[in-house]
Amino acid sequence: MMKVLAALLALTGAAGAQVAEPDDYRMDEYRAPVPSTLTGGTVVGPEEAHDLWEDGEAFFIDVLPQAPKPDNLPAGTIWRDKPRDSIPGAIWLPNVGYGAIAEVTAHYFRRGLEEGTGGDLAHPVVFFCLEDCWMSWNAARRAIAWGYSSVYWLPEGTDGWALWDYPVERITPEEPQP
Repeated sequence: MMKVLAALLALTGAAGAQVAEPDDYRMDEYRAPVPSTLTGGTVVGPEEAHDLWEDGEAFFIDVLPQAPKPDNLPAGTIWRDKPRDSIPGAIWLPNVGYGAIAEVTAHYFRRGLEEGTGGDLAHPVVFFCLEDCWMSWNAARRAIAWGYSSVYWLPEGTDGWALWDYPVERITPEEPQP
């Protein structure tokens, strides 16, 4: 049933209009239609991503942003981070997909990539977020710029993954290291 729905969406154009790949990172309006290409990387749909996941060779990185706890909350206010259900085995590196990132965020991102790939720039890496989210496109592009050569991008993110009834699990962000 899901395959039929996806095929109908693609045939009717309901999957969105063509978006040109920008020359640089996307700097704003991160929740908007995304391009169908990633120069230097491979675009995959949920089925191909699932095959990579089942194969167990690729490293999956979720880049969904996470709002920080406000500094000025009144004493006694309870703060609960929004839970994230993601692809099993993925690591969550929030906020690394912005167009411009601080050096501390770049360090956090590089450390996560290095740990997941064992420092092997040819190790397959799959980037994702939500559907129509530029964060994963930016993160994948940045990994390519840093020399990673087997970069996969799942533009449908966990929305597309869950639409195909693939498993998800609750994850928490990777803790920054000094």
